[in-house]
Amino acid sequence: QKPILLQGHERSITQIKYNREGDLLFTVAKDPIVNVWYSVNGERLGTYNGHTGAVWCVDADWDTRHVLTGSADNSCRLWDCETGKQLALVKTSSAVRTCGFDFGGNIIMFSTDKQMGYQCFVSFFDLRDPSQIENNEPYMKIPCSDSKITSAVWGPLGEFIIAGHESGELNQFSAKSGEQLTNVKEHTKQINDIQTSRDMTMFITASKDNTAKLFDCTTLEHLKTFRTERPVNSAALSPIFDHVVLGGGQEAMDVTTTSTRIGKFEARFFHLAFEEEFGRVKGHFGPINSVAFHPDGKSYSSGGEDGYVRIHYFDPQYFEFEFEA
Repeated sequence: QKPILLQGHERSITQIKYNREGDLLFTVAKDPIVNVWYSVNGERLGTYNGHTGAVWCVDADWDTRHVLTGSADNSCRLWDCETGKQLALVKTSSAVRTCGFDFGGNIIMFSTDKQMGYQCFVSFFDLRDPSQIENNEPYMKIPCSDSKITSAVWGPLGEFIIAGHESGELNQFSAKSGEQLTNVKEHTKQINDIQTSRDMTMFITASKDNTAKLFDCTTLEHLKTFRTERPVNSAALSPIFDHVVLGGGQEAMDVTTTSTRIGKFEARFFHLAFEEEFGRVKGHFGPINSVAFHPDGKSYSSGGEDGYVRIHYFDPQYFEFEFEA
C-alpha cells in the first residue's frame, strides 16, 4: 500500500501529532513552519506563521480549538486552530522543548531547555486567567536543576505531568503543588519521546539506549521493554490493538556514513504483550524522529530527518491477522 507523502517542510521533522478525532495532523520541524493537514488525503489545510526558529513541539487541545507550539526562538505560542491567528505569545529565556494542553484544555505546560546559563523549568499557565499570559507569570514554575527535560506529557485527568529527562530518569510532578510525586530510572540514556495510551492508563518511552519501555501512568511501574539495536526516537501505542510502533535510526550526524539499507530507517512494529517484533515498514531516507497512530488505529504516520511525513494506511489483512491472533 502506497503511503501518502506530505511535503511541507524544508528541514527535518521534530514532532507530528493528531488531534483527538484524528481528522487533522499537525507537523513541526527544524524550520519555523507549523503545518496542519487533512489526515485522510494529505491535503495541506494551512500553516501557523510567526515562529523564527526551529519548532520543537506541538499540541492541540481536546476540542481542536487551539494549537500550542514551542520553539527554539525562545517562545511558546497559542494559536486559533481554525483561523491560524496567534492568540498568545509567552517569551522564555531559553528554547521551549515540550508543550501540552491538559485534558480540559484550560491549562498549558511547557518545559524550557538548560542553556545559556539558564536552567530547565516547567511552567504552568491557566488560560482562564488572561493576566498570567499578559504578565508572563505562570501560576507555577518547577525548576529542574539536575538534568533537563527532553519530553513531557500530561497524566490522566490533568493531575500531574510525566517528564522524561536527558539522564534517562522519569518523574511525576503534581500540576497543583509542583512537588515531585515519583521518580524512577529505567533508561540508561536520554528519553526522546513519551506517548500515552488512548485511555491514559499506560505510557511508552523511547530512548537513546536502544529501547522503548512501557510504564503504568499512575505508579510509573515498568511493565515491558522493546529492544532494538539503534537509538529509538519515538514510540506510539495502537489505540485498538496490542501493538507498538517504534521509529529511530542512528544519530543524525552519523547518517551520511552509512548506506540507506544499513541505516535501518524502518518503522518497527512490536507486540505489546509478547515484546516481539512482527513487522517493518521502509520508506524514509533518514532516521524517523516522530511516529503517531491515528486515533481510530487504522493508520499511522511517521516524520523523518528527511523532512517528509508519511501517512500509512494498514491493509485489511492487518486487522484480520489481529483478530485471528
